[in-house]
Amino acid sequence: MSRKILAAVEASSLKPDVPSFAIGDTVDVHTRILEGDKERIQIFNGVVIAKAGSGSRETFTVRRIVAGEGVERKFPLHSPKISTIQVKRSGVARRAKLYYLRDRSGKSTRLREKRDETAGEAKASGKPAAKKKAAATKA
Repeated sequence: MSRKILAAVEASSLKPDVPSFAIGDTVDVHTRILEGDKERIQIFNGVVIAKAGSGSRETFTVRRIVAGEGVERKFPLHSPKISTIQVKRSGVARRAKLYYLRDRSGKSTRLREKRDETAGEAKASGKPAAKKKAAATKA
């Protein structure tokens, strides 16, 4: 019974419009910053290296390189301080946590990009093959 009560209380604090992103994705996290009586939005962009928790306690860790130094920041997913999360690039990750990126620098920190599903459909339509066939008949 206590789990049902906890679930009901947590449901009220969950954001309805959370974007789906995975570990290895490059994201822009727009956070609200209060400076005195003014509010502004600051963007933290980087690679998602970890996700943890569930429900209203779900967090994700974003890592980026600033002036040659690695900076990581943990964000609560359903926090009111986060205005939006934009997925810039989807990376392929074969692990649940990408902590090994901490030891790497330069080009070795790059992840392969996921294939776009719509590009595969264009290839299957036969249009590029028709161009090749026409070029072959001219020669």
